[in-house]
Amino acid sequence: QVQLVESGGGLVQAGESLRLSCTASGSIFSLNNMGWFRQAPGKQRELVAGINSVGITNYADSVKGRFTISRDNAKNTVYLQMNSLKPEDTAVYYCYYYAAEHDYWGQGTQVTVSS
Repeated sequence: QVQLVESGGGLVQAGESLRLSCTASGSIFSLNNMGWFRQAPGKQRELVAGINSVGITNYADSVKGRFTISRDNAKNTVYLQMNSLKPEDTAVYYCYYYAAEHDYWGQGTQVTVSS
């Protein structure tokens, strides 16, 4: 079992920044993928960004150039630096952890961007 604890959501104005953090604990595999999905009201959950154990990243086209994902393997923590936030970034952001054909999810953290 893996537990994920997220932090860093909140309410900001358009153009401002937020940093999300997610720490994994429990039965951690050295080879894993971590990242963030988001779900806005009335929409499907979508991938925002992911990063694997060696630092290879991928991003949704809508956040490229504005969001940066990084990780600290020693702390089993993944970060999402979100800059130049837009109202359309408003959603619940969910951290995920994937390894050994199992996926785990955080409880979600709300990000609200006002115009």
